[in-house]
Amino acid sequence: MATDLHTYQLKNGIRLIHRPNRSEVTHFGLIVHTGTRDENPEEHGLAHFMEHMFFKGTAKRSPFQIISRLEDVGGEINAYTTKEETALYASFLKQDYRRAMELIQDIFLHSSFPEKEREKEAEVILSEIQGYDDSPSELIFDRAEEMLFPDHSIGRNILGTEESLSRIRNGALKKFQTENYATDEMVLSMVGDVSFKNFCQAAEKYFGDIPQKSRSRERVQPLTVSAKKIVEKRNAYQKHCMMVGPAYALPDQKRLQLYLLNNILGGPGMNSRLNMALRERRGYSYSAESHYSPYTDTGVMMIYFSCDADKFSRSMQVTREEIRKLRNNLITDKRLSHARKQLMGQLAISHENNEHLMLTSGKRYLLFNRVDNLEAIRKNLEQISAEMLRDTANEVIDPNKLNTLIFE
Repeated sequence: MATDLHTYQLKNGIRLIHRPNRSEVTHFGLIVHTGTRDENPEEHGLAHFMEHMFFKGTAKRSPFQIISRLEDVGGEINAYTTKEETALYASFLKQDYRRAMELIQDIFLHSSFPEKEREKEAEVILSEIQGYDDSPSELIFDRAEEMLFPDHSIGRNILGTEESLSRIRNGALKKFQTENYATDEMVLSMVGDVSFKNFCQAAEKYFGDIPQKSRSRERVQPLTVSAKKIVEKRNAYQKHCMMVGPAYALPDQKRLQLYLLNNILGGPGMNSRLNMALRERRGYSYSAESHYSPYTDTGVMMIYFSCDADKFSRSMQVTREEIRKLRNNLITDKRLSHARKQLMGQLAISHENNEHLMLTSGKRYLLFNRVDNLEAIRKNLEQISAEMLRDTANEVIDPNKLNTLIFE
């Protein structure tokens, strides 16, 4: 555990994590280990829909009053939904921390889900879905996970469909909340110039009376299918290609190896191997990247590029060659040292964003009951050898075992 972190647990099982700083702005969030993978088939899109409905009225506040409660003092409130978690969070001046915590408690516990607002919000989300459908470079990521995990909730997109949204009613929202929001799977996270004592006292006041409860629905581990290739006609100007396969889950000790390998292959740096080979050297592609997304019981590795149709075959050949090099050759000591420094630099910069730090600290504490500091991560990175990276590449990114999805 990082030395500048403080933790506490309420009697109902809700955990607290606190990181002090000297900023005038404080960040607070409630993170729940419930996401779209916890939906039944007929509930597709419900978890994300609920995130929207949290801002549409409570027993004592109208939608305008919810928005104004923090904005009146210069703060802001937001939320997000992923496959495995939901978060409500806020940023505000440090003296307004009680106001922010009470507001998040109110909308989390007392949302009324009014029917009129439900109908309006369904239209908003439907427009969001249509926007994705019009963007092949975004849609292909959702479709790739559907391809990897067919007939499992973790493979379905987060937003839902027009048909599934039309089925969502007030009762379904409350039922999902009752069955999935468990106090032993909630974390309250704060980063700011509020004392740990004051944070704990406010948490007891606003969240301590929530009845202790465990999840009533069990998660089912997804199974992947044999590798296949699908080509879809999209009438797009460019071709889009995604190679996708299973990867290490969050508890896997080799997770950090794959983070490092992914950074080398197609991470956010402009000097990633895919970007250098496809864009900088040859000008074949504007977008060439890879992504590793670990979940609690599985993981996903994605390799993506887009290009003009006449460059597709050559782009695929170059991509496969870059994968082959990682699988067959050892990275030099110099390149490995650079890769470690690059990943550490990216992590350090992200830690400078206090809102991001609050959310990631809360998520890590939720999943692992601890948060490693940067020095611990650096030491773990130093233990990763070139041989370990080559072994990881052979385990995870075998082109013959990856599913391939092409939009053309």
